[in-house]
Amino acid sequence: MKSGLSGLRAWLIQRVSAVYLGGFFIFGIGALATHPHLNAGQWHDWLSQPLLLLALAVFIVMLLAHAWVGVRDVIVDYAHPLGLRVGLMAAVAVFLLACGLWAAHILLRASGI
Repeated sequence: MKSGLSGLRAWLIQRVSAVYLGGFFIFGIGALATHPHLNAGQWHDWLSQPLLLLALAVFIVMLLAHAWVGVRDVIVDYAHPLGLRVGLMAAVAVFLLACGLWAAHILLRASGI
């Protein structure tokens, strides 16, 4: 079973997404440290800024891509029967797609669209 997402391409996606996720995590920790006492309205105002919404959307895409590559590698390495491998990959793909749609819904609601 050959995937279009293997080898160097998968490695690059995994590394680039890890760097972005790490940077965003550091940004989030810094933002929380500099504004420790925000109420719900202030949180909503802060999170509804267009640039931050874009950064969050990219974060979600990177998180889903990182998860897909990692779980796909585990499935390829440890699920040897082809039917089991395809079934597990389909289940993971559906789950990650559902998570991505849910996150997009949340971001769109936060932006007021």
